[in-house]
Amino acid sequence: QVNPKGGGCINDAYHLTDGRRHFFAKTNAVDKQAMFAAEAVGLAALKESKTLRVPAVICMGSSDEAAFLVLEYLELSGGSKRGARRLGEQLAALHKVSAPRFGWQQDNFIGATPQVNTWENEWAHFYATHRLRYQLQLPANHIAPLRQPGERLLAHVADFFSGYRPLPALLHGDLWGGNWGEDEVGQPVIFDPAVYFGDREADIAMTELFGGFPPDFYAAYRD
Repeated sequence: QVNPKGGGCINDAYHLTDGRRHFFAKTNAVDKQAMFAAEAVGLAALKESKTLRVPAVICMGSSDEAAFLVLEYLELSGGSKRGARRLGEQLAALHKVSAPRFGWQQDNFIGATPQVNTWENEWAHFYATHRLRYQLQLPANHIAPLRQPGERLLAHVADFFSGYRPLPALLHGDLWGGNWGEDEVGQPVIFDPAVYFGDREADIAMTELFGGFPPDFYAAYRD
């Protein structure tokens, strides 16, 4: 049985079952196979950290018609207060996983947008070059009203980090409210990552998009 699943805005998603086994499958155009491969690498890194639950990768590949990624199927519910607290605690543990520099072993994707992860020693340089400047140079974003204020911002990014030297932390990279849930026993589950080593506050900032996370999440994370 192939049952379409909602909730995604980039891929087509399905619950696959033969009545005994259950899988979650995502499909897209054949040329999106690299996107799924990068997602699988990110999920593996998060799993290896032993801090947060992620769906296991079953397989991936492509046919003549589509690229696909098949994951463990999890029945997820919306986050409870208890789940939000657990998520905050476990995210803090994830952010203690560090590396010598900022970046990642390969470029990947945030949503369908390529994300450059070239290793850098300084966070301000990494952030300005591989996050802000890259976004400003994308054709969809390169419009006249953004050029001058964008260049002014880039010239002063280092000023925002004067006296502040964050340690590289393993990040989910796209942790908005739609990318987590709770499993059947109330354990937080995160998915759809855009993993890299960056300033931990980048993850926290992402949680404030689209309404933010519950107060219990932030309190537990700070604790």
